Amino acid sequence: MPYESEKNIAIQAVQAAAQLCEQVRREIVPEAIEKKDKSPVTVADFGAQALICRALSTAFPQDPVVGEEDAAELRIPEMAARLAQVTQYVQAIVPDATSEQVTGWIDHGNGQVGSRYWTLDPIDGTKGFLRGDQYAIALALIENGEIKVGVLGCPALSFTEGQTGLMGVAVRGEGATLSTLTGGAAQAIQVVSASQSDNLRFVESVESGHGDQSRQAAVAQAAGITQSSLRMDSQAKYMAVAAGEAALYLRLPSPKTPDYREKIWDHAAGVILVEEAGGRITDITGKPLDFSLGAKLVNNQGVVVSNGSIHDAVLAAL
Repeated sequence: MPYESEKNIAIQAVQAAAQLCEQVRREIVPEAIEKKDKSPVTVADFGAQALICRALSTAFPQDPVVGEEDAAELRIPEMAARLAQVTQYVQAIVPDATSEQVTGWIDHGNGQVGSRYWTLDPIDGTKGFLRGDQYAIALALIENGEIKVGVLGCPALSFTEGQTGLMGVAVRGEGATLSTLTGGAAQAIQVVSASQSDNLRFVESVESGHGDQSRQAAVAQAAGITQSSLRMDSQAKYMAVAAGEAALYLRLPSPKTPDYREKIWDHAAGVILVEEAGGRITDITGKPLDFSLGAKLVNNQGVVVSNGSIHDAVLAAL
């Protein structure tokens, strides 16, 4: 099957990164919240990117990776203790890893958008990670501007009681699946259907600065959604739409930053997951998201993610 190797490598890499992130959160984050110290999330960001880039550079050495992090900060002498800490967490999964290797793996994520590349957000939803709420590890493969593979790991997400830690996987043309991050059986997922329209809800960011919440509520209501929104951090919102837990995710430009353009790594993995589950994604003008132009979606404004059946109504309301 096409992209089978890419899919399997991506799954294993995201699983390893999730293991590292959860270890950091268990061991350091409570102290960080008390001291208002952001260093542990930096450790997790760097460590997760190192593990994923290590896997990708080994399996697909010609593929650039466009990631969020850079190891330059870790290389300055004053950050020696921080680099040692990152290396220690990576060594829990790759025992013989050295600090030099770790920084090299992180910087493998400094690639440029090309005809084929991966895009990575090692921790999407920093504030959710810190407060013990939702965050995501998001990895996607893009060829000629089209997302071909997406893996979205959400270690704190649960749709079924007693089952926390979910992973969504999609390959173009093959549908979307949901499983546990620990490797449980994958189940096909679908967006909520139009026949279930009496139970629709929408998801939006916890942070008010990430959108225009009053406008988002008005648009959702105009599209027939009467329930109050579900607010969560990260691309877990895409997972909620793909799995039929919500019908709409709106990320409208904030009035404070109307010229802001979204980063590709904040959306790519979630986009293919929703599309392969039967949903639809555009910007607020109805244009497809363009992943071929660089690290930002420079030709798009805002993002509209839906189950498909309400999409035109949402665009009309906008």
